[in-house]
Amino acid sequence: MKKFITAFLVLTLSLALLTGCGGAAEADPDNAPAAAPAPSAPQAEAAGSIQTVDQLKIAFSPYADAEQISAATEPLEALLQAALAEKGYDVRDVAMTVGTSYTAVGEALSAGSADIGFISGGNYVLFSDDCDVLLTALRYGINKDSENPADWNDGTIEENTEDLSRYYRCILLAGPSERGRALAEKVNAGETPDWEELNDATWAVLNPTSASGYIYPCLWLMDRYGKGISDLEHVVQSDSHTTSVARLASGQVDVMVSYGHIRIKNAPLWESEYGGTAPMAQQTDVIGVTEGIYNDMIAYSKTSPLMQDEAFRRALGEAFIELAQTGEGRELFGVFSQIGYDWGQDSDYDGERAAQKLLRSMEG
Repeated sequence: MKKFITAFLVLTLSLALLTGCGGAAEADPDNAPAAAPAPSAPQAEAAGSIQTVDQLKIAFSPYADAEQISAATEPLEALLQAALAEKGYDVRDVAMTVGTSYTAVGEALSAGSADIGFISGGNYVLFSDDCDVLLTALRYGINKDSENPADWNDGTIEENTEDLSRYYRCILLAGPSERGRALAEKVNAGETPDWEELNDATWAVLNPTSASGYIYPCLWLMDRYGKGISDLEHVVQSDSHTTSVARLASGQVDVMVSYGHIRIKNAPLWESEYGGTAPMAQQTDVIGVTEGIYNDMIAYSKTSPLMQDEAFRRALGEAFIELAQTGEGRELFGVFSQIGYDWGQDSDYDGERAAQKLLRSMEG
């Protein structure tokens, strides 16, 4: 992984030539020029109509194993450089890293050690004082969207549809362990597990900033039982959804929480990689489904000098939108279950703010 280096625009032309132009922090070319930054700052220099950016730093949340994300996104540097070159930006280096946790990516955006980050809505709300929405991810909808968990358990793995969706659901997925099977049988019989049955099970969850890995499952429990994840006696925190799947397959946990399309991604690997002893559709069942969750995003750091340049932000957003419309781009972004992007705004995540506020009040 290439280390993070902060990069932002420094004008090197004389003051006489700066009329009508701004520095990296200048969003409006009609404004008066900003004073040149100190010479010691990292530089990106303007050269005619082409602007040179030393480095763009991208941080990915651990949606999957770090090595898997790193391998899948390796082509992004060249693709992004080519796309931005067409828009007048010569980006010398694209430094990409996978965060050790969802929180770590939010902290990097907050500190400005990452220029942009692929993060969840839950994580965004926690760090939105220091970052803002650039793009909202689009996903293929799936053919199961019922809030009744038994409707998901027809013996088939979910399938993507051609419809693009701005939201997804979180599911509570029971595995092949004895307790997991007992919970599944009860749900499929049209019955509701009681709290004691859920509390006897071992749960795999993610960091509390994860929407599908913690926040919405917690709200689901509170709505039905008046208790949250912190009230469960047997909880294991995973570093990624992939880790939770592996723990479920091996019987280390009885229940995991994740996004609704988790089985689409992992069914092919259930037996070969994770230790399942039969197809995933036979060994797992949905025992709970949450309300819809607004999709993840690409957020930009408000404290990154480079990202203060509104024109560069616009070019960068356009580059991602256009790349996602190509075959290579769709394959690349598929590691995040994202197949496209559209312009987003902070208010899109007001529902997430309300959910987190409720969560805090209920969990004390």
